[in-house]
Amino acid sequence: MSKTILSVDDSASMRQMVKLTLTGAGYDVVEASDGREALAKAQGGGVHMVLTDLNMPNMDGLSLIRELRKLPSYKGVPILFLTTESDDAKKAEAKAAGATGWIVKPFKQDQLLGVVRKVLG
Repeated sequence: MSKTILSVDDSASMRQMVKLTLTGAGYDVVEASDGREALAKAQGGGVHMVLTDLNMPNMDGLSLIRELRKLPSYKGVPILFLTTESDDAKKAEAKAAGATGWIVKPFKQDQLLGVVRKVLG
């Protein structure tokens, strides 16, 4: 059974790049354009990992992580930031909110897949 990854980014081109990379490696990808949409899609369950941008309209990535971590089914689900931000204070805030890891954009396909495989086992 393939694993499902929720990809959250307000950039359609970034979501497309992530989807192409992950589906090419055999993962199923569900897309959302902001945290609010992602939270609605996540409620249905069946998501094995979340990749989210930090800066988005309606609900940013930090708020999304905090909301997901309140849901019992997302306590152990890995959540990775995929963002242009690389500030240490932001990373610490993300970790405190429940982020599993951090990938800086632009990403290399093999780098993204390596991290996803490592985190998903």
